[in-house]
Amino acid sequence: MVTTELMIIIGPPLVAGLLISITHAPLGIEVLRRGIIFIDLAIAQIAGLGLVAAEIILHDPPMLIVQAAALGAAVLAGLFFRKIESRMPKHQEAIIGVAFILAASLTILILADHPFAGEKTTHLLSGQILFVSWGDVLYHLPVYLVTLATWFLIPRSRGGVWFYLIFALAITSSVQLVGVYVVFASLILPALGVVNFNNSVIYAWICGISAILLAMLISVLSDLPTGPLIVITYTLVTILMLTLGKKKQLG
Repeated sequence: MVTTELMIIIGPPLVAGLLISITHAPLGIEVLRRGIIFIDLAIAQIAGLGLVAAEIILHDPPMLIVQAAALGAAVLAGLFFRKIESRMPKHQEAIIGVAFILAASLTILILADHPFAGEKTTHLLSGQILFVSWGDVLYHLPVYLVTLATWFLIPRSRGGVWFYLIFALAITSSVQLVGVYVVFASLILPALGVVNFNNSVIYAWICGISAILLAMLISVLSDLPTGPLIVITYTLVTILMLTLGKKKQLG
């Protein structure tokens, strides 16, 4: 049963999920247009590697240091991928894939002797969105506002090195809130769902918001993990959008 107290508890996770959906939709459309599908997985995993490395090597450092490590790792990855784009465009996607698996392997090695390695790995991949607080939302909110404002008010930011820097900034916050899997789903699936709707950002927003609301509702009613449910609802809504788009083209 959905109570007022429960609604208060899921308020921050719901707002976080909606913020991520709204911010990721235009970024995902650009990623799909460029054909660099795995860049979100790679940068999310590399940001996660920065987080884990800072926490393990520095032994519970201040949050600011952890954030700097994650953002620094993501930005360096973005600059590296930009360089690959300009010098080896035909092999960029393959190199991005290699970067992802390398970062994932390094993360596992760093956590090998940690007593809570399994829990930390699960948190990095699937996230723990239901544990997001209002403090977390307010902490990361400026990142999403800056990302959206820059994207829509400064069109040139969508190209060149600026795209990679904006992307790294947004993904660094998102992976901490929802994990690698949801980051990938929220970027790629809405973008895929609107390919027959002229890559409309509005329709991508509708797709993402619907998926988040549906996942939260199912999670509350069934007590199932929210992260995997978000991935599943994103997939179902995307399939629906693709079907409707196909019918629109035929009609």
